Amino acid sequence: MTTQHVLVPIDFSADAEQALDYAIRLARTLQARLTLLHVIQPLAMGSMDALPYTFVHDLEDKITQAMEPYRERAQAAGLRCDFAILHGIPFSVIVDIARREHTDLIIMGTHGRTGLRHVLLGSVTERVLRLAPCPVLVTRLHASATPQEAQ
Repeated sequence: MTTQHVLVPIDFSADAEQALDYAIRLARTLQARLTLLHVIQPLAMGSMDALPYTFVHDLEDKITQAMEPYRERAQAAGLRCDFAILHGIPFSVIVDIARREHTDLIIMGTHGRTGLRHVLLGSVTERVLRLAPCPVLVTRLHASATPQEAQ
């Protein structure tokens, strides 16, 4: 089985940065294409549909601008790369896109939450690991990362 399509969820954390760096190196070796994905989560007190259109549109524009440097990094490495910005529950959207796009591999970071934070917040990475239709490669921050970067 060859790896031709790699999905990289991007949440703008240091974990995601490292996962993208790894994905770029691996995709270059495999000559695979990358899809970068950012998921806008529903608000705790309602849905995005309840917000004014201009707010949602402005938010999507800002995220598009923030995603562009990630795509440019991949393209500068000689890779085919696109990105998507979708709304929903992150783990569910990641798994759905991987299934729909016939992704061969998901590469994502982990925040390494433990204890009460983990119980309360859960882990997107853990859920993706359990539900993904393809292998998932999880990267961790280097030991040189500061505690703030690891959260």
